[in-house]
Amino acid sequence: MTDSSLLSTELELQQQEELYQQLLLQTMGQMQTENPDSKVIRPQPGICVKTSSEPDKQKVFINICQSNSVPPPPELSREELVELLQAEDPSGYRVPMSLGEPHTEVDNSSQGCTAYDVVINQEFFQRCQKDPLFQQFVILVSVEGLENKYNLELSRDWKVLKNRKFLGSVSEQNIRTKSRPVIQELQPQENAAATPKRPEFTLLVEPPAGDPEYLIAEIKLPGVPSSRSLVLDVGEDRLVLTARPSLFHLDVFHPFLIDQENSVAQYNSSTQILTVTMPVVSL
Repeated sequence: MTDSSLLSTELELQQQEELYQQLLLQTMGQMQTENPDSKVIRPQPGICVKTSSEPDKQKVFINICQSNSVPPPPELSREELVELLQAEDPSGYRVPMSLGEPHTEVDNSSQGCTAYDVVINQEFFQRCQKDPLFQQFVILVSVEGLENKYNLELSRDWKVLKNRKFLGSVSEQNIRTKSRPVIQELQPQENAAATPKRPEFTLLVEPPAGDPEYLIAEIKLPGVPSSRSLVLDVGEDRLVLTARPSLFHLDVFHPFLIDQENSVAQYNSSTQILTVTMPVVSL
């Protein structure tokens, strides 16, 4: 025998769920009708970046997503990007993005963590995946955007997860369809002529004899207060470092094949030395 009270309870719950979905759709429609300057989008997953909050070292994941509903930034060549990173005030170039609210997730270790969703233009995202420097730039502006919006301090020692494009579930975001007017202050031309210097650096091989296991770069950066002003790109046989604003720029090739994924950088603000430890791939 079937308990009719259980059936009626399940039917009521189903009706309540359907009513909730209808109200939710009506509410979203009303929001768009009442505010024609915005619309609701569902972005596509892109890359997932693992970092941590400072100084408590809590895990933070940044889901950098893609959508054609977000406008693209102005055209930018690789040479222009290098100049931009060396500029005293790179804020003149803006990447349109939507910064979502923090949401609590569970990582692979079943530990609680915080995740943020950042949405950028799909074509610009695809281009950034073809050039490591552009990818690092997008991660940097995403980190800085979250820091400014939510009053955070995030570590620059981040890592792009190889087998995960998103942590959690993709949720809708409400984005502006009309941009706010921007008032830009014009700076005297002579102030933009600062030329970055090539920093002192040493390259060490560990162990000193036999087959090398690690290539270690020690770069002196006097006047750099923290790692927040550093942009580092470790290639297979190349190391590119920019210290903003217009302090230092280093672009050096080396005769080793490097494991980029497992390379680690650490900046000592007391000695003002950046140490980059790069595992050497044995051929």
